[in-house]
Amino acid sequence: MDEPSASAGYRARPVLPRGGVLRTARLVLRPARARDVDAYTRLWTDREVRRFLGGPVDGERLRLRQQRFDSRPRVFSVTALPSDEVLGTVSVDVADRPDGRWELAYSFLPEHWGRGYGREAVAAVLTWVLDTVPLGDASVIAVTEEANVRSRRLLEAVGMGARERFVEFGRPQVLYGIERGERQGAGGAPDAG
Repeated sequence: MDEPSASAGYRARPVLPRGGVLRTARLVLRPARARDVDAYTRLWTDREVRRFLGGPVDGERLRLRQQRFDSRPRVFSVTALPSDEVLGTVSVDVADRPDGRWELAYSFLPEHWGRGYGREAVAAVLTWVLDTVPLGDASVIAVTEEANVRSRRLLEAVGMGARERFVEFGRPQVLYGIERGERQGAGGAPDAG
């Protein structure tokens, strides 16, 4: 069944490449699988990873995430070639914000920080979304805590610009955004397949 068009008041969804996999020079971004649960559990419970994300997840919230994470569409496990080791995750979904923009989210295990994997993976997903959604929907946002300098640098490196500042969860936040026509030379373009 075809999805309703954006002009009918619905958000068009980016079409996944064959097999649901994006590839870059060093990475494979594939749908999350149940066997990735240990890596995702570390992403949700590691204090350093969760420093700007509200702290570690535990208890019932953690159990629910562990049961459901691999069934969400457009959640990618980021793996390095040639292994299938999960380095982190990148996801994109219609934002839970009033205007329903596409929101990009990501996190990586600390031992993989500083190697450019985050930038490469985020750029690949960003390119995929901007290249596949209809023109009227071709904008993406990401929100990060103002104090999260690494995340802000990553978003700027892939071509996103600061659009708004606000307080959420009691902390200053920065909303970054980009539209299809603004993207130039940020690298990390994915290969489909």
